[in-house]
Amino acid sequence: MFQIIEYITFLFKSTNQHGVHSPFVYDLVTKCFYDNTRYDAYAQLSEYRSFLLSNDQVIDITDFGSGSRVFKSNSRAVKAIAKTSGTTAKRAELLYRIAHYFQPEQTLELGTSLGIATQAMALGNETNHILSIEGCPNCAEIAQQQLSNFNVNNVTIKTGSFETILPKLKDNSYDLIFFDGNHNKTATLRYFNELLNTAHNDSVFIFDDIHWSKDMVEAWDTIKAHPKVTVTIDTFFWGFVCFRKEQAKENFVIRL
Repeated sequence: MFQIIEYITFLFKSTNQHGVHSPFVYDLVTKCFYDNTRYDAYAQLSEYRSFLLSNDQVIDITDFGSGSRVFKSNSRAVKAIAKTSGTTAKRAELLYRIAHYFQPEQTLELGTSLGIATQAMALGNETNHILSIEGCPNCAEIAQQQLSNFNVNNVTIKTGSFETILPKLKDNSYDLIFFDGNHNKTATLRYFNELLNTAHNDSVFIFDDIHWSKDMVEAWDTIKAHPKVTVTIDTFFWGFVCFRKEQAKENFVIRL
C-alpha cells in the first residue's frame, strides 16, 4: 500500500522532457531515457535473461540486505531469483543506454545478484571496467559463470559484505556507481557517504528502489539535500544523483 500511494504521488509530481529546463537533464531524458532505438545489444540482454529464467538449479542465498518480500526460504531456484529479484528487461535496456550515453570508464556496482544489470552496463561501453560486489557466494558464482558464457570480459566480481570491501575502495574514482544491494536507510546513507569521495564532477550515482519503504524515501531526501549533490532525478524505481558544479541545484521527477 505504501508503494501504491508513493506511485500515485509520483505521477502527480512527475513530468517529461517538456518540463525540463536544464540542457544537461533535457539531453539525458531525450537522448537516453526516451531513446527508442532497438540496439543490437538488446538481443544479448534478452538471451542472457532467458538463460537464467530456464535455470532450475536451486542455491542457498546469503542475504546481507533487507531480505526478500517474496521468498520465505533462503533456498531458491535461479530462475525464480531472475524472475522476481533480477533487473527487469526494460530496466536492463535502460542501464545499457545509460552506459552507452555516459561512456563510463570505471563503474562500481553494489549487488551483482545474477549479473543481469552487470551485463547491461558492460555492453553499453566495452571499455568500461566494472567492479561488482556481491555478498552471496552462490549468486556471485552463477553470475561469474553466466558472464563468462556470454563473453563479457570487462567485469570483476568481488564476493563479500559491502562493509568489508568498500573501505578498500575509498581512494578510487568512479564515473558510475549503481547502488542495488541493501534497501534500508542506514545502509544506503552509509554507502553513499563512504563513496562520496570517489565521485568527480561528471560522476553519476544510481540508487535502486528509492520508494521501496518510508526509510528509503527518507534516505533519498537526505541524499538530495547533501551540499555536494547538485542534480537529482527521481524516476520512481531509480534515483539519479549528479555532482556537476556548473549546474544549479535542482531536483527533477521524470516519468519513464
